[in-house]
Amino acid sequence: MEFNNKKNIAILGSTGSVGTQALDVIRANPELFRAIVLTAQSNADLLIKQALEFNPEVVVIADESKYSQLKEALAGTSIEVKAGHKALSEAVVLPEIHIVLTALVGFCGLNPTISAIKAKKHIALANKETLVVAGEIVTRLARENQVDILPVDSEHSAIFQCLVGEKQSDIEKIYLTASGGPFRGKTEDFLKSVTHHQALKHPNWSMGAKITIDSASLMNKGLEVIEAKWLFGLDVEEIDVIVHPQSIIHSIVQFRDGSMKAQMGVPDMKLPIQYALTYPSRIDSDFKRFNFLDYPSLTFEPADKKTFRNLAYAFEALEKGGNMACIVNAANEVVVAEFLKERVGFLQMSDIIERCMQDIQFMENPILEDYFQTDIETRAYAMELVNTI
Repeated sequence: MEFNNKKNIAILGSTGSVGTQALDVIRANPELFRAIVLTAQSNADLLIKQALEFNPEVVVIADESKYSQLKEALAGTSIEVKAGHKALSEAVVLPEIHIVLTALVGFCGLNPTISAIKAKKHIALANKETLVVAGEIVTRLARENQVDILPVDSEHSAIFQCLVGEKQSDIEKIYLTASGGPFRGKTEDFLKSVTHHQALKHPNWSMGAKITIDSASLMNKGLEVIEAKWLFGLDVEEIDVIVHPQSIIHSIVQFRDGSMKAQMGVPDMKLPIQYALTYPSRIDSDFKRFNFLDYPSLTFEPADKKTFRNLAYAFEALEKGGNMACIVNAANEVVVAEFLKERVGFLQMSDIIERCMQDIQFMENPILEDYFQTDIETRAYAMELVNTI
């Protein structure tokens, strides 16, 4: 790949799983990339360490109580230190930025991503909630500002790679593959008593706590279904989920002539991160290579939407449209946080999400402000339901 100049990267969420792996990619290719903005929610210690190594122009800590610690640690540098959620949106509009990697977890990724798009920055998207909550608005803004949204999730990166050189009109169906998580094949009776410690033991991927719990409940796959609609301009009947326990085939595209393309590789998030940063080209890497003899059998099975209701709710939200996916996402963020605190059970998470879908006001044609209001109302109602358990 030929780069005339380095690409300047802003990483929103540099201390998380995706963010730290993105810095691995930048560290391995210093002639190609520079981390120009680094942000974290509250992990000031790691953010300080990253800032001292990569020397960005700006660092932001969303937790304002950590500002003094950050400011003092970086006092002898030229790095500008900011704090607060508003500062996240301000940092992504620096004229030097080429790509904004949105690796924040949850709804909080929406505002800074929109700010970056309006500033005409290309987006490497690892924050699926941005498209789940407000996919129609975000994709329209991207078109209007001629901004690429490059997927970083392994499944969406796989679809994206399979579609290079293909026509949108030739897509018949996409298959998002799912590992099935740590509870694949388990019954409802078993799931009633599982703990967050069990749910955090993903068989194939090393991820943050929230996404790992989502993977265990199949909500992560449900959110990916909604995200896929907006990334690839698909109808709900053109999207399916298939369980593939080995996580070697990351997703599949089926075309109207019956041909299928699959993207394969060992589970490693650095590959889709690097591809998003180098698109439309590829560069060398020292990532582990796949050996067919290590996997003599690749297996597939249907997703169990009856036991893992979150996946069914995501499809229902996609079909209904409006603010329903926003309701599902907000409720899920609340119940996952409470499950990690052992305040709700594994199956009770789905019960609360279902109640929120039934009881929160549905809006068929929401504007951006409606999504923020829906998010607030849903979170409050979900917490009420948690407190009644």
